Amino acid sequence: LGRQLTLIEPPMTKGIRFLILDCPTDSTLPFYLSELKRNNVTDVVRCCEPTYRAETLEKEKILVHDWPFRDGAVPPATIIRNWLQLEDEEVLAPPTIAVHCVAGLGRAPILVAIAMIELGMANLDTVEFIRRRRRGCFNSNQIQYID
Repeated sequence: LGRQLTLIEPPMTKGIRFLILDCPTDSTLPFYLSELKRNNVTDVVRCCEPTYRAETLEKEKILVHDWPFRDGAVPPATIIRNWLQLEDEEVLAPPTIAVHCVAGLGRAPILVAIAMIELGMANLDTVEFIRRRRRGCFNSNQIQYID
């Protein structure tokens, strides 16, 4: 793994974008930081245990939200609520929200799918839209949840 970034630009939004990535570490963070800045990322959501110091991003005015949940699972209601609240706030001033888990194939894409469904895209269309851009994402449990 390493340095896998996928920009998701939902067609039904007014500018909000999502950047799905695999898990940065302190040693790879300079690469990710340059990509976050290049894509105008305002917030990073960590869906896994921390592998880098959040302060590095916060010094660059990028907020880090620690919302971990079990690998391969769907997010609990509290994380979904926090995620949708963040996405709602950001729609007012369209940014890019980055989200990552370990590989960027399960937890991160499911949050992006939830946001896109809330923004009006049909459930399974959302899965197809994201999978066309990030091959191998979603497991059967996550697809069943979305459907």
